[in-house]
Amino acid sequence: MSENTTFDYVIVGGGSAGCVLANRLSRDPRNSVCLLEAGGKDNWIWYHIPVGYLFAIGNPRSDWMFKTESEPGLNGRVLNYPRGKVLGGCSAINAMVYMRGQREDYDNWRQMGLKGWGWDDVKPIFRQHLDHYLGAGEHHGAGGEWRVEAPRTRWEILDTFIEAAVQAGIPRTTDFNTGSNEGISYFHVNQKSGRRWSAARGFLRPALSRPNLNLEINAHATRILFEDNRAVGVEILQNGALRRIHARKEVVLSAGAVASPQLLQLSGIGDGNLLQQHGIPVIQHLPGVGENLQDHLQLRPIYKVHGVRTLNEDYRSLVKKGFMALEYALFRRGPLTMAPSQLGAFTRSSPDYATPNLQFHIQPLSLDKFGDDPHPFPAFTASVCNLRPTSRGSIRIRSGDASDAPSIRPNYLSTPEDQQVAVDSLRLVRRIVSMPALQKYRPEEYKPGAHLNTYEELLNGARDIGTTIFHPVGTAKMGIETDPMAVTDERLRVRGVEGLRVIDASVMPTITSGNTNSPTLMIADKGAAMILEDQSHTVEVLRQSA
Repeated sequence: MSENTTFDYVIVGGGSAGCVLANRLSRDPRNSVCLLEAGGKDNWIWYHIPVGYLFAIGNPRSDWMFKTESEPGLNGRVLNYPRGKVLGGCSAINAMVYMRGQREDYDNWRQMGLKGWGWDDVKPIFRQHLDHYLGAGEHHGAGGEWRVEAPRTRWEILDTFIEAAVQAGIPRTTDFNTGSNEGISYFHVNQKSGRRWSAARGFLRPALSRPNLNLEINAHATRILFEDNRAVGVEILQNGALRRIHARKEVVLSAGAVASPQLLQLSGIGDGNLLQQHGIPVIQHLPGVGENLQDHLQLRPIYKVHGVRTLNEDYRSLVKKGFMALEYALFRRGPLTMAPSQLGAFTRSSPDYATPNLQFHIQPLSLDKFGDDPHPFPAFTASVCNLRPTSRGSIRIRSGDASDAPSIRPNYLSTPEDQQVAVDSLRLVRRIVSMPALQKYRPEEYKPGAHLNTYEELLNGARDIGTTIFHPVGTAKMGIETDPMAVTDERLRVRGVEGLRVIDASVMPTITSGNTNSPTLMIADKGAAMILEDQSHTVEVLRQSA
């Protein structure tokens, strides 16, 4: 624990965004930086063996163990809502899928008036921190901190699914990250030589030797400190004691789409009525704080198969488990290198969409939910999610106590558009599975159930099997000055106060068309550059006025 309590920059959250920010802001030795992480070190074996997500998700050591409220759109079910509780955040427990989204995602942000956020603006940032196994080229960089590799295992059932998808009209692709992600292919993954490559390994660890970077773990931020209208530090609870960490220049929130809006509300920034209900003095009325929650709802159709190997039966064999462990120990290959999903596909639920609005995550296994054992029969899962949901939810504090988890209401399937996409998605899965390529394995629909056929039946089936795919964004969204629900401006500064930014997935005005971890790293890299640019501008103005 550092005795110093004053730094130039205080970063709240050592997850994906925070690790990038700590690296970038501390590169200049003139900047002193303090990174606050409420979780612990990434010193558990299951943070590094890729299949460890099975043990990390739902474990209070590594997961904040959030739950949603009862969701009307999911037949009243309450969902687990995993968030990483460790250095590296969700990048230490997530699916490891490298995905940028579509060109149109970012061009749409630019068209909202957010200057500097179009595809041509952000693509160089994706490239600059990349270390891609394909090497440097038009779309990828080499030598950066964010390692991307090809998967190190294949499955016959997945290769056959590719053939069936092609027969159903989905083209093959070799790269989802060129600006268009249409097609089907194995995912590229954030791994290095068969080990998970988290933001902590890639960005934070190389920077920790810098004397101007201070890391505090188990440091739970309870509120932002203000003097008049300026953020001047953060109060933390660490080892049972309250401490104050002060910022000379800026406080940066990078705690994620759940914790960042929660901390803003606890600190007096948010909807005034909500804050007053909990006895919190209002520093800045910003009704958009915690609103605009977006997530990719995944539907998980499961099909029993015959005459082909899946991970279900391998998992239940002690002998095969032994071979898996040996293969990984000797060669860093095999099932222990598997991400939760190996095969991906992007396509349209109907011809009404100009670009793909669906993403598939296909797995050679099946289970009721993450944390459960696989089923006792051979099966695969053809998970499909709506990439651009119109449903909007919220994150709201329940009290003024920072240890009290917030109320999470995603409001899945609350709009007619999302309901139609859900039904069309299930019909598309059935169409792919009915193609000739898969018939040799005699697929049988286990969930949601082959007996469901009408629109209402399929919609109810979607409500029964829908769950989060762990991509919450948007709860402190960027917006132009005339947007009453905007929380940050295009330079990620919190509106109405000074010295405070939010730099994480919270600021996305609309969700990207795919896995959200790498877009969050891009936001952090760009946000750090903005901080340093604004600092240089301030210094120059002061110099000229001297």
